[in-house]
Amino acid sequence: MAPSSVPLAEPGLIHLRSAGVGLVLDLSGGTLPRVVHWGADLGPLDQTALAALRLAARPQPIGFSVDSPVDVAVLPEQSAGWLGTPGLVGNRGGADFSTAFRVTGADLDDDGTGSGGRLKVTAHDPVAALGLELTVELTAQGLVRQRATVTNRGTGPFAVDAVNLTLPVPPDATELLDFTGHHLRERSPQRTPFTHGLRVRENRTGRTGYDAAYLLAAGTAGFGNRSGRVWAVHTAWSGNHRTFAERTFHSVSLLGSGELLLSGEVTLAPDASYTTPWQYGAHGNGLDEVSARFHRHLRARPNHPSGPRPVVVNTWEAVYFDHDLTRLRSLADAAAAVGAERFVLDDGWFGSRRNDRRGLGDWYVSDEVWPDGLGPLTDHVTGLGMQFGIWVEPEMINEDSDLARAHPDWIMATGGRLPGAARAQQVLDLARPEAFAYILERLDDLLTTYPVSYLKWDHNRDLVEAGHQPDGRAGVHDQTHAVYRLMDELRGRHPEVEIESCSSGGGRVDLEILERTDRVWVSDCIDALERQRIQRWTNTLIPFELMGTHVGAGLAHTTHRHHPLDFRAGTALFGHFGIEWDLTRAGTEDLARLGAWVALYKELRGLLHTGTAVHADHADPAYDVTGVVAEDGSDAVFAIVASATSELYPPGPVRLPGLRPDVTYHVRPLPPGDVTDGNAARWGVPLPWWTPEGVRLPGRALAEAGLQAPVLFPERLVLLRATA
Repeated sequence: MAPSSVPLAEPGLIHLRSAGVGLVLDLSGGTLPRVVHWGADLGPLDQTALAALRLAARPQPIGFSVDSPVDVAVLPEQSAGWLGTPGLVGNRGGADFSTAFRVTGADLDDDGTGSGGRLKVTAHDPVAALGLELTVELTAQGLVRQRATVTNRGTGPFAVDAVNLTLPVPPDATELLDFTGHHLRERSPQRTPFTHGLRVRENRTGRTGYDAAYLLAAGTAGFGNRSGRVWAVHTAWSGNHRTFAERTFHSVSLLGSGELLLSGEVTLAPDASYTTPWQYGAHGNGLDEVSARFHRHLRARPNHPSGPRPVVVNTWEAVYFDHDLTRLRSLADAAAAVGAERFVLDDGWFGSRRNDRRGLGDWYVSDEVWPDGLGPLTDHVTGLGMQFGIWVEPEMINEDSDLARAHPDWIMATGGRLPGAARAQQVLDLARPEAFAYILERLDDLLTTYPVSYLKWDHNRDLVEAGHQPDGRAGVHDQTHAVYRLMDELRGRHPEVEIESCSSGGGRVDLEILERTDRVWVSDCIDALERQRIQRWTNTLIPFELMGTHVGAGLAHTTHRHHPLDFRAGTALFGHFGIEWDLTRAGTEDLARLGAWVALYKELRGLLHTGTAVHADHADPAYDVTGVVAEDGSDAVFAIVASATSELYPPGPVRLPGLRPDVTYHVRPLPPGDVTDGNAARWGVPLPWWTPEGVRLPGRALAEAGLQAPVLFPERLVLLRATA
């Protein structure tokens, strides 16, 4: 990308290319940019060819709304004849509800090397007295990224109700994939036909949400992990948001999104502005290619974690609120013995917080539990060579707390009443300067006083009736920005401290919170069977190194299922590996086996956290294949997972995707994930190729013909290593 932008004297057709993706924008006529093409790279095209492309794509006018063809800009306008979802919804005292922006300037950053570029467009509507700035980018990884800023140029206030940005998809994108879910079952996929009309996913939880679209994908019929053409959008925003797919009789199909503003949240005074969240768009052949674009984009950020991701031990499912120095020292000893590198003290260390109904907001080390402060524990942990981390929940407050008793007006509320409590919690209004300053001072003091290298930042309730006292004005928009400012300020003061985005598990997972955090807690459920599905679909957007994945106890805390250690550890391997288990009660054999898995993670994390994630399209619903292939194709690791009993006995072959077709690979079982725990093995009948010598086959054969899978009991997995 060029270091500085170049003004376009005569805005017309703009062609951006990067990483196999092409984006053609039409700025002719002085109206807002329209997308002529978003999809596979069309190759180098001069202006004559681009003009022909535009002409060939132009629909025949059919009248009714307007007599000319209906041009749908990235911010659609009714003044162009578009009668679908408008780009800007707002009014000035009931007037100026429909805009007709005219472009006043356009700057292009594009060095002509085919590595993407950025277009900035300014526009004005003199009648509505509004200014607009649009930024549309094609990143080096082939992602489209866009946002808009609306400015009130009038003399009176302008109410903004919504600003929606859109990207078109072709008519053969006939199927939609998005996500639903709930606590302990985040990011559950659902598919629907892409029919005429509007499919809308709205999130009003005040955080990214369990039941959010997450990624809204449109694709050709039956698209899968490795097949079909796919277009997808993601809204990078941690508050309320709206994502939609729309198909109209104008031969228009599009994906759109924006912040979901509560009534009255944004009213622009003269010269004030509102900026939308970033909208990301990804195109690829199959979901894996879409995901790879997001993963490479995240890895290219200057703030992306660059060192080895340390093995974490978190204390929650080991001790809960039972904080005792002797017990925690013993747990730290056991953690260090199996190879842990980071020890995280969870909830219960502050104020009167002996249970989950009181103390939130009183961010002082508890004299009752820690009469000598946290120093004796932090000294012990760091003396063992481990980093020390700690749990906080800065956005929440218990009514039973010193802070709430002193400042009840700092609680978000509306209508002269408190919202109904959830988890005995209310929401602390961080948009209130005094509350913000208090929390900043408390967290800054914690990070200054103790050698804290990691914050597990939790957020345990939805925002219900989240208003600012005393007037009760809706405040989710302000609260979201305040949280961002708080994290930014803390990171500025303590740049060495990592932050995890935890929100009752995986309730706040989006690309904007990840601009400020170093990983997400995928789910409070660490049942390995549930995690197989949750982690796979979280990985659609987030690379493994940013996904907190822990080994729990043999009896799962949230489901009461029993799983063998190899299944639990093999599931946690594909992520940022950790342990959440009272190791002081584990047997010698389990500790030795866990140590072997920790050692394998340390051996593989360089591959797992830089390679390309792949997921096979496997016909048998009982078996799945997940893997990571090095960017240069030289190395790969795969997990064959049996989630149920197969209808085939023995199961058929599994394919290993993502390898270089013409490279020969040595494929063999990978200890300690080499135990084929199934009936055939117990009968003493081995799988012929399942030996340390394995087999040597070209990548094309492994992807097309595959390898015979071992017979496994349900809820088991095995690992394969493939090296060139």
